[in-house]
Amino acid sequence: MALMNFDWVKMKNVQKIHRVLYAIGFGPLIGRIILLLTTTGRSSGIKRVTPLQYEIIGADYYLGSARGMSSDWVRNIQVNPQVELRVGAKHFYGIAEVISDPSRFADFMEVRLQRHPRMIGFIMQKAHGLPRRPSREQLEDLAKNEAFVIVHPTTFSEN
Repeated sequence: MALMNFDWVKMKNVQKIHRVLYAIGFGPLIGRIILLLTTTGRSSGIKRVTPLQYEIIGADYYLGSARGMSSDWVRNIQVNPQVELRVGAKHFYGIAEVISDPSRFADFMEVRLQRHPRMIGFIMQKAHGLPRRPSREQLEDLAKNEAFVIVHPTTFSEN
């Protein structure tokens, strides 16, 4: 199920704002829901920074991809899984794993819906045309066009 009338230009503007907020010292505030993921460009080799919502499950960081496997940052990870994360005031490195399995995607979305029912329910409804409380079957069907990434932290550093 493709994103319905999603305004990617607005999303890029919001991402710019998140990067600026981190740059001017608001990382500890917005870092509760937004992290900065740095990947290496698959063709250019240039470092690319993408602000993303995340969930911590166990010791790992779970990142959803609204554009599924076609997101540039996901495609970069497929070529080079070594990434950097900045979460609030923490900075660390990790190995990223791209997950496209529908069952694991549904598990991830169920966690997100449990933790953030209003926000994720709104996204389900507006962006995907699903009910605010989609069924497991609906989540697995959505997973056919979606992906998420698990970052396994490896080393930490202080900023």
